[in-house]
Amino acid sequence: MMTPLEIEAGQPAPRPVDHRASLAVARESMRITGQWTPGQVMGRRWPIGCVALEITQRCNLDCTACYLSENAEAVRDLPLEEVYRRIDMIFDHYGPHTDVQVTGGDPTLRRHDELVAIVRRIRTRGMRPTLFTNGIRARRELLSDLVDAGLVDVAFHVDMTQQRKGYASEIALNTLRQEYIERARDLRLSVMFNTTVFDGNVEDIAEVVAFFVRNSDSVRLASFQLLADTGRGVLGSRPSQITIASVKRQIEHGAGTSLSFDTVQAGHAHCNRYAMTLVTNGRVHDMLDDKELVHAVLERTAHLQFDRQNRWAAVMTLARGVFTRPRLVLRGAAWLINKLWRAKNDLLRSRGRVDKLSFFVHNFMDACSLDKERIDACVFTTATSDGPISMCLHNAKRDAFVLQPVKLGTAQAVRFWNPLSGKATPEPFQTPQPIDLGRKIAKGRLGRTFAGLVVPGARSHRRKQ
Repeated sequence: MMTPLEIEAGQPAPRPVDHRASLAVARESMRITGQWTPGQVMGRRWPIGCVALEITQRCNLDCTACYLSENAEAVRDLPLEEVYRRIDMIFDHYGPHTDVQVTGGDPTLRRHDELVAIVRRIRTRGMRPTLFTNGIRARRELLSDLVDAGLVDVAFHVDMTQQRKGYASEIALNTLRQEYIERARDLRLSVMFNTTVFDGNVEDIAEVVAFFVRNSDSVRLASFQLLADTGRGVLGSRPSQITIASVKRQIEHGAGTSLSFDTVQAGHAHCNRYAMTLVTNGRVHDMLDDKELVHAVLERTAHLQFDRQNRWAAVMTLARGVFTRPRLVLRGAAWLINKLWRAKNDLLRSRGRVDKLSFFVHNFMDACSLDKERIDACVFTTATSDGPISMCLHNAKRDAFVLQPVKLGTAQAVRFWNPLSGKATPEPFQTPQPIDLGRKIAKGRLGRTFAGLVVPGARSHRRKQ
């Protein structure tokens, strides 16, 4: 594990001379950490999984597994000027087609016009914007405007750690998930869902998966994130029985079939698991069960970009990628015929309707228990003022980034923006100290301390490294 001094010393990646070298850099990182395999997509298909662009620290929920700092509610929204600069910085690091998560806090708390402008800026740079939101303010009108600006995906985070009123269980929250699905229906928008897995919902995960299967005409990906103690949450570290393996079993139970989670690898094997399926007539079919075939196709198509908003365009891109390899075509055809034969009855009942549904399991690390090898192999980064940094490392020292002064303007007219006052001055100043939020806007551990609650295992709001 990394020591507190190592965590404190961790810094964002320096800007490369040319983003076209980033794929080779990612490949070398996978080799050094022992993660370079025939199924590894990091360094083969893309130089980074995604980059989180936090455009606000504010949130309209108070999750018991919150990853934000105790000081988040006091931090003003980043100026658009700085948001744009960070978008350009992401492009400089990773180039076109990079997945950029517009997140927070909850990004929908930004002004409507600003959020639309941010999404448009990302798409104009040739990258793929995704909205990460709890959905409360993500109304259809907003989603429609964001799609017009270039939004590709929306990821709704819904689970029992959010303490939403009126929902007594994880299964009951399927009603809310259905409402969010309807908001995004027919908007040429890939819909994803994030679910934090903890001891209060782990037994319900199978039924949540079954819900996603029933809605596979709209839902493209379901991500299950194992509880981690990364910020101001009150749940602490996850119970020992919640592991990647146990969550995989729950997903397979809900899907009604075994799934090949180990064929394709994204980053470190201890961090991520991925499975891809096709659903027809409500039945799930594993698409990664022939490991050698998948690896051969991955190698042949690693340089291609797939249109997530047009399924037929994606299929045609895949077909063109393998068509010039006759042996690969023959082997793929044999595999496909076998799949079609097994699914023939379901295909007849669904009139040939087939939907793609993927599952992702992510194992975040506790902020006080970081593994350097996993940090070095990280596929999820956060954009800071100085460059991208591993998301887990960013969470471990969040205040060091969100409370630091932000330089605005040009060398001829530089200004320094204060994240607590929201004001910019011509003179530099030291990183502002955290302030007393007061009970009204305090959240997480600090809020429960104000309320006089005793939280087992709670840390001080002066977060440990």
